[in-house]
Amino acid sequence: MSAVQPVRGTHDLIGEEQRRHAHVVDTARTVTGLYGFEEWSTPIFEETAVFARSLGDTSDVVSKEMYTFPDRGGESLTLRPEGTAAICRALVTNGLTQSLPQKVFYTGPMFRYERPQKGRYRQFHQIGAELIGPAEPVADAEAIAMGRDVLGALGIADDVTLELNTLGDPESRAAWRKALIDYFSDFRDRLSQDSQDRLDRNPLRILDSKAPEDRALLPDAPMLADYLNDHSRRFWDGLRTALQAFGVPFVENPRIVRGLDYYSHTAFEFVTTRLGAQGTVLAGGRYEGLVAEMGGPQTPAIGWAGGVERLAMLLENAPEKEAPVVVIPVGDAAEAPAIGVLTRLRYAGLRSEMAYRGNLKKRMERANRVGASHVVILGEAEVAKGVVQLRDLSSGEQSEISVDRLIETLGEAPLRATVREYLGAILPPGLSAGEGA
Repeated sequence: MSAVQPVRGTHDLIGEEQRRHAHVVDTARTVTGLYGFEEWSTPIFEETAVFARSLGDTSDVVSKEMYTFPDRGGESLTLRPEGTAAICRALVTNGLTQSLPQKVFYTGPMFRYERPQKGRYRQFHQIGAELIGPAEPVADAEAIAMGRDVLGALGIADDVTLELNTLGDPESRAAWRKALIDYFSDFRDRLSQDSQDRLDRNPLRILDSKAPEDRALLPDAPMLADYLNDHSRRFWDGLRTALQAFGVPFVENPRIVRGLDYYSHTAFEFVTTRLGAQGTVLAGGRYEGLVAEMGGPQTPAIGWAGGVERLAMLLENAPEKEAPVVVIPVGDAAEAPAIGVLTRLRYAGLRSEMAYRGNLKKRMERANRVGASHVVILGEAEVAKGVVQLRDLSSGEQSEISVDRLIETLGEAPLRATVREYLGAILPPGLSAGEGA
């Protein structure tokens, strides 16, 4: 084993694992695109205030898990621990608060210093979506339905359950907060040290505690449902009605509060039992004040994020590696024509590569090692006749066909128009798009 290893809590994405990862991201990108979402990318580090201010100083992310460091100019920077705050910062920075709604999809690495475990890393990857601007509960339902459709397109919708809660509006939460402080104050000595620290600052975070001494006190804690005002009740009713219209089943879980401090009204989690204790695979909620914290106007929004590593673990099968066509020139005179054949294959959207060295036997062995579907062999005799030898490696059958019929025989594959246009422009003489393509 090499002495140089990945830093604890990080991992390499290679082979099947990378294909699973890419499949999750590509599927989410496609589904969110059907809902009209556009992809944004933000830097992987921001000024620390972007996260410390927005996530709240009582969250574990801010108090324990952020990777924060001074740069050479003395500015405090933080590797992004989540995507929502950065998207809201980008909205304000780029002057888009007057062009609402904004529908944003994002993906990329996030960083948190926490104990590595199954499906959880210190550098991990997320897919996420933010619907910024709408204040109606139907927007929340649509965002949740989109998350459900991402899971469905990945083939794992039957393995997850949507758990739903309301956090009410600020007035409702203020009344509930007071009741929680009164209740937990009677048991202060029985609370974990973290929850004792949170009691006066943000008692809602106690409800999200994993400490057994805290969880023993939760069954008798005040419930938000008893403190919801009329506005919060109407929003909650509207959300559930809209989810039914979208055909999204759910169960109500009054203990969901989410781990970050900026949520209001809707909070939800898609959870599974297939990953043990780390059961949440996609989650989010509504937030009202985050854009304003970044210097923009008060702007409502709803969003969610999903862990790519966890979602990839739930895939039934890894996407198959695309089988290439391998081109084998025999003799120096066949090399240039082989390059022309190789370019034509790529123009047709077929993954293809050249077997560069060795005798024919060794090159065939190389083709088998890379999992090729076909081998195209051409030597001086084939070049003179304008043909190639095409061998199907699954059946072992080999036939002589004209170069012009090669693509017709193998079949074309989808190729982006810009790539096709470029490849068409660089095809060698005699291999134009109209010949056998």
